[in-house]
Amino acid sequence: MAGLTVVVPALNEARHLPSLLADLQRWPNALEIVVVDGGSTDKTIQVAHQGGARVLQSPVQGRGQQLQQGLQSSQHAWLLILHADSRLSQNWVDHVQRVHTMAQGRQQAWAFDFRVDERRPMLRLLEWCVGLRSRWGQMPYGDQGLLIHRSLYDRVGGYRSLALMEDLDLIQRLRQISRIGALGCALTTSSRRWSRRSVLNQAWKNAQLRRRWRNGVNAEQLIQTYRR
Repeated sequence: MAGLTVVVPALNEARHLPSLLADLQRWPNALEIVVVDGGSTDKTIQVAHQGGARVLQSPVQGRGQQLQQGLQSSQHAWLLILHADSRLSQNWVDHVQRVHTMAQGRQQAWAFDFRVDERRPMLRLLEWCVGLRSRWGQMPYGDQGLLIHRSLYDRVGGYRSLALMEDLDLIQRLRQISRIGALGCALTTSSRRWSRRSVLNQAWKNAQLRRRWRNGVNAEQLIQTYRR
């Protein structure tokens, strides 16, 4: 694999972003990092520039719009979408490059294994459940990242300008035409949203949000519940 474009939507992520940007520097070939800021009031933009990223400022706050903007301006054929509070494993480059050598690499999307940066029994159970959902149910979510070739991304129609559920919306369309493979290495996400309430309460809240979205509730309405 030659060039890689990494797109990261961000909002007040000055604390987490430097670690992710450092992880990305392990990529040995041409690398483009695009951070799309949704109106940060901290030093996110400054940190992104210092980490070697090109920064775009979205006129609308929301990951769907931010990702759409970042991917439209990207240069390389291989695209990697990551959340700003993620950490890549030491051997992530080997696993991403392996996809390029596979005949079907461009014909399907790929996701990382889900990990949380806090070692609690309930979070280990959550990781196991997410693993089942991803591998058997073909439903990885945004905090597992997404590696996809531009030809497939364009074919499925790309991200939509949604304030919430942009990842689920894209994955549902991908599942109709392609499998979603496992990269075979972990992407570690921050435990912050699992620390504000119990794992079960957060999982229940997330499930309710997904159910309401599938029933047609507008994403703009759901975002108010999501932020509580």
